[in-house]
Amino acid sequence: MNPSFWTGLWGLVSRGAAWLFFGLLLLPGALVLSPVGPVWAGPVAWQELPASAEGRQWWDSGSLRLSRQGNLTVLSRFQPAPKPAPDAVAAPPPGAAAELTDGKDPDPQSPRQAPGILYVMELDCDQALYRDLAVNGLPRWGSPWQPAGPDDLVRRLLKEVCAAGANLRQAQERSLG
Repeated sequence: MNPSFWTGLWGLVSRGAAWLFFGLLLLPGALVLSPVGPVWAGPVAWQELPASAEGRQWWDSGSLRLSRQGNLTVLSRFQPAPKPAPDAVAAPPPGAAAELTDGKDPDPQSPRQAPGILYVMELDCDQALYRDLAVNGLPRWGSPWQPAGPDDLVRRLLKEVCAAGANLRQAQERSLG
């Protein structure tokens, strides 16, 4: 091979390495001096509904919005009621001290509180229907509309959220009509 080929190749590689080294030196400085600040989520204003046998439910009054179809959307949180153990022992009388050891539950068979589930719900207040747009952050594309039915928590949620969002709906109707 021609020695000038190797010389040219070495020059090309050394220039590329120099640019790479220069870029790596500038990158930390650019990241430190960049104008991007932290992103903050808005405050959550949970409104708790009366608990039922199914569990507890909250809705976030700060998340109340109108969808493109004119329905209300809201963030809600559901926490299922704890399931009692099959051979549950009677609860201690009121005022009795619970014995805890090392921060652990003294009875491994005792019911544990289930984790909450976050829903983004769309509510059709005129027809008393709802559908889940997202569950725990995962979208539910094409989810069907459902009536509240016998579910106390969903019926109460529909009633409270629709009452709270009535002014949003009226403002939209005024702007369209």
